[in-house]
Amino acid sequence: MTLAESTSPTEVPKLAPDGHRRRTALLVVSKYGTLIAMVIMIIIFSIAAPGGSFLQPQNLLAILSQSALTAIIAAGVTLVLVAGEFDLSIGYTASFAGVLVTGLMSHQGLPVPAAILLTIFAGAAVGMANGLLVAKAGVNAVIATLGVGTMVVGLSFGYTAGQPILSLPTDFTAIALGRAVLGVPNLIWLMSIVLVILWVLLNRTPLGIRIQATGANSHAAALAGVRTDRAKISAFVIAGACAAIAGTLLSSQLGSGMVSSGDGYLLDALAAVFLGSATLRDGKFHIVGTLIGVLIVNIGFNGLGLIGTPTFFQFVFKGGILVFAVALATLARRYARS
Repeated sequence: MTLAESTSPTEVPKLAPDGHRRRTALLVVSKYGTLIAMVIMIIIFSIAAPGGSFLQPQNLLAILSQSALTAIIAAGVTLVLVAGEFDLSIGYTASFAGVLVTGLMSHQGLPVPAAILLTIFAGAAVGMANGLLVAKAGVNAVIATLGVGTMVVGLSFGYTAGQPILSLPTDFTAIALGRAVLGVPNLIWLMSIVLVILWVLLNRTPLGIRIQATGANSHAAALAGVRTDRAKISAFVIAGACAAIAGTLLSSQLGSGMVSSGDGYLLDALAAVFLGSATLRDGKFHIVGTLIGVLIVNIGFNGLGLIGTPTFFQFVFKGGILVFAVALATLARRYARS
């Protein structure tokens, strides 16, 4: 019996639609699985939180405000990852920025705007050092950024002698704690400005196109005339500046500068960026996905806190949601393509 004889004509119309529906469902999960998970979390916390506190406007603003610093630093890291490299110095750079900006005001007596600008330039200089080591000297990005970050920690201790810097101007602390426009926390506005600028830079400028081309295929980009070394250095410089901005805002929020205040943002930022890469695009890093990743993590933290979950479980959640979401998206894409 031939293959044509062994296959009933009625079997093809049955199997083809089923396979198509299964493939479509998997593609939907691969692109929108993290968004679906975020919606499910919102529904669960809305029901479980006492007195409907989760959906209160002040709590929603609190979630956005708590997401601001992580989103700023993670957006800078996104550009480095788009360029095909890695940056482990961002948390240390944020901490250094916090002590530098407060020290320039408290010890050197500089006005607030001058101290902030010098601190951002210092963060960009750290990024420049990372970029030169990686792109020009050929040092592995993990080794280079970890080494530079460790040196930055030394600079922080040398500048402060390990002591927190206090006695800051009220104009400085008002930057992070104020609500200058429409009663919305300043941190939310500042986060929005930084993310919009970086989205435009990455998607609508020649530099952004060169960074994307470098990360997609560095060799092909170089053959096409792209200065891949410059693209990578630019990405590192932007990441350093973003880390400095986040560290400055953190010190404004805390009302002090401390040598390790921003170290924890490394894990938060990387978790958000990789979680965001499983959103809307097939494993590609992008600014919108990074923001979604930050929101998912902070919605989980906020909701778990409202329903009285022990603190240790919140950290279990952070690691678990990252692994689960990325694994789900990866498996869904793999089966959909097969």
